[in-house]
Amino acid sequence: MVDFHTHILPGIDDGSQDVGMSLEMLAAEKDQRVDKIIATPHFYAKQDSIQKFLDRRQESYEKLMRSYSRETEQIPILLGAEVYYFEGMGNASMIPKLCIEGTQTLLLEMPFRQWTSSMYEDVKKLVQTQHLTVILAHLERFQPFQRDLDNWNRILKLGVLVQMNAGVFLNWKKRRQAVKLLKNVDTILMGSDCHNMDTRKPNLAAGREVIASKAGSEYITKSDELAEEVLNER
Repeated sequence: MVDFHTHILPGIDDGSQDVGMSLEMLAAEKDQRVDKIIATPHFYAKQDSIQKFLDRRQESYEKLMRSYSRETEQIPILLGAEVYYFEGMGNASMIPKLCIEGTQTLLLEMPFRQWTSSMYEDVKKLVQTQHLTVILAHLERFQPFQRDLDNWNRILKLGVLVQMNAGVFLNWKKRRQAVKLLKNVDTILMGSDCHNMDTRKPNLAAGREVIASKAGSEYITKSDELAEEVLNER
């Protein structure tokens, strides 16, 4: 079981605020039998250079590892980023440095507004020119903004992968629409998008249980198989 979307590194974004909180989050992931964790702190091009971000991420990771390495059974943590869309990113040569370590796979957070043709062109360049595997982060959160589905459909047809948050399947008001979206995209990667141990805690196991009960266990199986395919690129 892979958690593809976490804010578990301490003190780098709006996720875990310190090492103690990170260790609690890691313990919760372990209790849920998570096998691998992708650490995906937010990257905003308007706030950070890529190199500055990478330096801060490494510092945060090493700070956590000084405490986490004392654990007898650690969950492997792979470094990545949740990269917020910016205009012209399709031509940004350093974007591959933000991929999940050892892969050409990028977790991309699209804008919370109507998607446009220029957004489509940027994602197309990431896929077809830079030859990256693009994962659209928490796809369910963008659907309500799409009054016109043209660019939504065009982007999905580029061969991008889809990540959905476990929490949406635990919200009874949003669950039905989430299951419908799940079936429309066929296969997803799961993420907790955990930020803390209070309002946005690790919840991957509970979300998977709901998917199995509402959509069938085959969706979980396909999700796990896809996760391994993505990480085996390493």
